[in-house]
Amino acid sequence: QMAALIPSLGSARFDSRGELRLAERLKDFLEENAYIWHNLPMGPRGRHPDFVIVHPSNGLLVLEVKDWRLDTIAGANKSDVELINDQMLAELNTQLGLTREKTAETRARLDRIEAVIRADSPDKQIAGTVSDTLNNPIIVKLRSQYLDLASREADWSNRFGKDHLAVVNLSRQIREIRASIADELSRIAETYRSDYEIAKQRQTEVEKRIAAAVSQFQQATQAQIELRQLESATEAYRGLYKAALQRNTELLQQQSFPGSEARLIARASTPTSKSSPKTLLVLLGATAGGMALGLGLSIVRASLDRVFRTSRQVEAALQATCLTLAPLLSPTKARSTQAPSGARTIVRNRNVIWEVVDRPLSRFAEGMRSIKLAADLRRAVKIVGITSSLPSEGKTTIGAAFALLAAQTGARTILVDCDLRHPALSAILAPSAEHGILDVISGKKPLEEVVWNEPTTNLSFLPGAGKSRVVHSSEILASPALRTLFGELREKYDYIIVDLPPVAPIVDVRSTSGLVDSYVFVVAWARTKIGVAELALSKAPEVHDSLLGVVLNKVNFKILSRHEGHYNDYYSNKLYAQYGIN
Repeated sequence: QMAALIPSLGSARFDSRGELRLAERLKDFLEENAYIWHNLPMGPRGRHPDFVIVHPSNGLLVLEVKDWRLDTIAGANKSDVELINDQMLAELNTQLGLTREKTAETRARLDRIEAVIRADSPDKQIAGTVSDTLNNPIIVKLRSQYLDLASREADWSNRFGKDHLAVVNLSRQIREIRASIADELSRIAETYRSDYEIAKQRQTEVEKRIAAAVSQFQQATQAQIELRQLESATEAYRGLYKAALQRNTELLQQQSFPGSEARLIARASTPTSKSSPKTLLVLLGATAGGMALGLGLSIVRASLDRVFRTSRQVEAALQATCLTLAPLLSPTKARSTQAPSGARTIVRNRNVIWEVVDRPLSRFAEGMRSIKLAADLRRAVKIVGITSSLPSEGKTTIGAAFALLAAQTGARTILVDCDLRHPALSAILAPSAEHGILDVISGKKPLEEVVWNEPTTNLSFLPGAGKSRVVHSSEILASPALRTLFGELREKYDYIIVDLPPVAPIVDVRSTSGLVDSYVFVVAWARTKIGVAELALSKAPEVHDSLLGVVLNKVNFKILSRHEGHYNDYYSNKLYAQYGIN
């Protein structure tokens, strides 16, 4: 091939004398430096790479080297194979350790309960300690019944004799309870056996994944070795190619007057306007870019702003009716009054709850009427609990205002502060109260000596826990004494409004599921996170199932109209003034 290449340079035709001289010099270079040819690595089937000489119209000659290995290595570098590393193996080993630990744990539980079941003495089965039996309400109840019957059997046997009919019946009941305990232990054993099989299957799957990962790692390692060999061969070709290219550059620089193919076709005309920048295009591009940027920022802001702003958001997220939108109010200008010393009388202050009394035709008062109407439509609802997901969302204000409006209509209404850990309502209406609901349910004080009254609306108020915090508040709210008290209140009052704690921080509200007829859930406009409210109601299904509706509180109606789209005029209609609503 070398011998065929050199004569071809001498017989080739060139367009200029410069090209002819350059070809002669290149021919001399190839004859004098034949070692390049012999030092090139061998290609497939023992062939050397091909030299290709091209001479474009500008007269420059370029020497290129082509070889099959370059394409092979380039293809190998572009592969989509992802090699497994040591970190992945470590993660799989960690998973294997966890699954083995889980399998051993479930096996130990299964062996333990099977040992208890195989016990010869029924007393050992009853006294057997298995983790789930201690928390199983059925076994705990059966054990309690068994101990009670065994005690009674021993007592009656000593008093009436073992053959007495009552003693025989007790013995029969004891045997039945033993059989029930044995059946329940068998059911728990089947559950343990199922957990053991599942853990064992997971362990097997992880072991298979580790074996597959090791196999893949070995294959990838072999592929990397081959890739390194190909890269080494590539570097050898590249070095030889650069040597030939450098010699070609030296030959070009030795030309005295390199030829040129440039020709003058036409003279340039004088420009009549600037060619750059295009003012109109720049303005249009800047306008379009600004609009796109503004749209993108608005979309990002809307996606990050996960709070309640419209009633449709409330109903879609919480799957409940939005009863009303309560506006954001400022403290009233009315002066505070002082109650007579020792009198249990609610006095006026600057709190916004008195808005329904001072301005009965306001938008806030109309919202409280919406809550009352929803409660009236459900005829069985007499006790309404007011709660929220987090503190400071306005549940106490809504509950007190709702109670004042209901009492203002002439209905017998009592407002009860059941937020025992933070009795904020008592601090607003009865700051000097020394006794509260805890004194009533404990029997220290009768109801008549604890209830406060509001003379304008004839509203009754039962304060909360006083100034001391209650630790076991959920047990108190679920106690029989409190249920008895609310039974008495049902007989005396038409509406019982209960201010409850928030749902998310504590579990007190869930303990009132059998006490309260319906709940009103309060969310703060542009503040309450949608995810927080959804999570709070999902953790309290008893509250969600008995939900009367949701109140969107502290609404700024001027800003709300921007978020309602086609309904923006609904909240700013001037004709509302004809009905006194403002």
